[in-house]
Amino acid sequence: MSAPPSSQETHAVTGAFGYSGRYVAERLLAQGVNVITLTNSIQRGNLFGDKVQAFRFNFDQPSRLKEALHGIRVLYNTYWVRFNHKSFSHADAVRNSESLFNAAREAGVERIVHVSITNPAEDSPLEYFSGKGRLERVLKESGLSHAILRPPVLFGNEDILINNIAWTLRHLPVFGVFGDGQYRIQPMYVEDLANLAVEQGRSRENVIINAIGPETFTFRELVRTIGKIIGTPRPIISVPPGLGYVAGWLLGKLMNDVLITRDEIAGLMADLLYVDAPPAGTTRLTDWATEHADSLGRKYASELARRRHRASSYGSN
Repeated sequence: MSAPPSSQETHAVTGAFGYSGRYVAERLLAQGVNVITLTNSIQRGNLFGDKVQAFRFNFDQPSRLKEALHGIRVLYNTYWVRFNHKSFSHADAVRNSESLFNAAREAGVERIVHVSITNPAEDSPLEYFSGKGRLERVLKESGLSHAILRPPVLFGNEDILINNIAWTLRHLPVFGVFGDGQYRIQPMYVEDLANLAVEQGRSRENVIINAIGPETFTFRELVRTIGKIIGTPRPIISVPPGLGYVAGWLLGKLMNDVLITRDEIAGLMADLLYVDAPPAGTTRLTDWATEHADSLGRKYASELARRRHRASSYGSN
């Protein structure tokens, strides 16, 4: 059963200076909840001023991590990595998240709201999905009250995927989709996810929610729709996945970033960003993109730049 938040409560949000965590923190503050954040980017611009105190993750110092979580009622976990890199890996993210869950239990945290992914599975050959599957199991076995939210991809002002599809459409004469492009995707608005997370923070029921948006696209339809909305429709061609990966790798090198990975292509084509479930969000990507058509894709959104320049605010794309 849900209960109204108390101004005496303190909740913790991972990555409140980043993307989805920022919107969770905003909603908690608006409800009068005290908020702290755990972050690897302690020096990043604090949009909240003195309203949100920041603590380093200190994954390698469990006692300090536990100390930061002392007195916290609800922990909202958005921490993860998109791909393996020389500076971070999925294995690190899994290990660090397990340390976070352990510290939360030992610190007396009452509930964890955890952001996962659609169709996680420990036996998946794709590390993103297998890692998320393992963490769901660990959280379920922890004995902590929990809500697991499973979004496919998020869109919003600081988004990467939807923005960079638009950026590519603005800069290239054609757009290549992997294979036939008929695999599906159900984008979720980041602010709808934040609303859902805060709502679940007030509950005590153990739940798993497919946090999908109200629209389902094939990937080909998604590209075509974005191109039409921003006024740069392009011919969409089917390319073999291997060739598409090479093209994405080259474009990523040009932008000093990782545009797409083999695992992301495989996950898309395996229809892992689709579930047969009612929508948990209400904001339509088509409506949001129409509202932001002039700015969407004007600037490239770099995953690696955000990790290199940890003193810079994400800002809008």
